Amino acid sequence: MTHVLTREDARRIAVRAQLLDANRPSDVVGVAEQLGAIKIDPTATIAPAELTILWSRIGSSFESLQLTKAVEMDHQLFEFDGAFRPLSLLPLMRPAMRRWPTRESSRRWLKANAVFRGEVLARLRAEGPLTASEIPDTAEVSIPPDGWYGSNQVVHMLDFLQRQGEVAVVGREGRTRRWDLAERVYPTDLPEYSDEEAEHLLNERRLHAAGIAKQKSPWTPVGEAGEPAVVEGLKQKYRVDPEAVAALDHDDGGRVALLNPYDGMLFDRPRLKELFEFDYVLEQFKPKPQRRFGYFAHPILMGDRFVGMLDAKVDRTAERLVINAVHEFLSFDEEETEMLRAEVDDLAAWLGVDLGEW
Repeated sequence: MTHVLTREDARRIAVRAQLLDANRPSDVVGVAEQLGAIKIDPTATIAPAELTILWSRIGSSFESLQLTKAVEMDHQLFEFDGAFRPLSLLPLMRPAMRRWPTRESSRRWLKANAVFRGEVLARLRAEGPLTASEIPDTAEVSIPPDGWYGSNQVVHMLDFLQRQGEVAVVGREGRTRRWDLAERVYPTDLPEYSDEEAEHLLNERRLHAAGIAKQKSPWTPVGEAGEPAVVEGLKQKYRVDPEAVAALDHDDGGRVALLNPYDGMLFDRPRLKELFEFDYVLEQFKPKPQRRFGYFAHPILMGDRFVGMLDAKVDRTAERLVINAVHEFLSFDEEETEMLRAEVDDLAAWLGVDLGEW
């Protein structure tokens, strides 16, 4: 069956799948189960990504300790490749871990550093959990610093070993990761899947989190998951979660949401442009004269449309949320202004700071 959707229907499906509709969730683990990944990033003009992503869904009742508890105490979430993920995804990811690395340069680096690899694992086995700085760098071959990574090869080795399922992040000391052997962090009774089974189930999970995605999207690969869909006015072939289509008749409506620039809702840029007519560009790495909206401006979602950008920053010295600018794509009416103000008020309350002048 091929579903024929209006662009508005497609947007509503995407918004609801990302838990940005009027029906707010209340549970950190439940949010992670639905989204599949909660990006970790330290840029904190307002708050780090992993916290604002959860606040955008749950609201001011969310506390950062809830995330810490889910990861480090209850072990319902785990950190992998720069994101917190639900434990239910780990069995589906393990076949790809066993195949990694697929890039020849990574294989050569691991082969050249076989002794170093063994020493890192031995140190963790004897003394873990450890931070990267507590493990000697004895690499025979180095990867040069690239702006993201420094010269410490232990960081590279730990990341490589994580991708192979050999080590895992057990927790954090501030922004610093603590590592241990994966066998001491992950459960030992996880189900096993073949490569084909795991890929099929991962595609279904990705589509469930997206609601609707292009069939051949490198941004949101969903393969043959779900059912085919046509969006009126668009030529692209989509796949849609049939449960999301059925839920359109029970839509609770929209709300205002302020999205961290690393929010998963913004990840698939082509889909944003096609469905939402929102050509989003992160200006964090642009020279200041080339920025239109601000260094780390947060997109404003109102219902199923992106209507503007919020350029704001927390002044911790003054304990105040400073609103530098609200960029309106189209002028807000009085009701829309009040809806936005209420969400910004909630943001300030969650941050525990006063709200500065608009």
